[in-house]
Amino acid sequence: MVSRASRGDRGRSPRPAAIRDRKGSARDDVGGCARGAGDGAEARDAARAAGAPSPFVAAWLDAAVAASALGPALDLACGRGRHALALAAAGAPTLALDRDEAALSALAAEARARRLPLACLRVDLEGRGALPLAPGRLGVLLVSRYLWRPLAPALAALLAPGGLLLYETFIRDREGLGHSPRNPAFLLEPGELPTLFPGLRALAYEEGRFESPRASEALARLAARKS
Repeated sequence: MVSRASRGDRGRSPRPAAIRDRKGSARDDVGGCARGAGDGAEARDAARAAGAPSPFVAAWLDAAVAASALGPALDLACGRGRHALALAAAGAPTLALDRDEAALSALAAEARARRLPLACLRVDLEGRGALPLAPGRLGVLLVSRYLWRPLAPALAALLAPGGLLLYETFIRDREGLGHSPRNPAFLLEPGELPTLFPGLRALAYEEGRFESPRASEALARLAARKS
């Protein structure tokens, strides 16, 4: 395992605030979803099945909540939303973005049931459309187990000055012992992750093989701040 770390400041949870989209329309509804939000028990059970946040995200949760005073937190490619729920439950106004309408519907239902400051947005990140957020809008950007290299400059631009990036995804496992995607396009090379965000100041970086409830996973983990 390779590790370099210098932890950022921890702070109190900011008061939940309304999340507005790029056009300025209010998104005050708790757990509002851009399309097709469901309210049934089945949808809520699906969101709960998403599980607890990763140890990396859990370790930086206080710092993320503090940074959300600068702007909302975005869980990019959120899937079933375990990290979006953790951020919102801790008091950070949170936006969950994914292309899976069913997953977003379940997440929105769970957020409404728990009255969390969380809104959902359905976007195909690998399509032609631009990210529907203005530059400098976010206090926190969280990416977990997702990689689309062409997005990196636009993602860095979304952060407000002082904003926090938390990025955790798969690296190439040369020994072939860890769980990871098969497509090499979705795997980082060792040491690559910090180079995708050269304008951010690294607070902590580590890579190696980590145990999870599913299997051993080869991961890179970066916490960085925008100056």
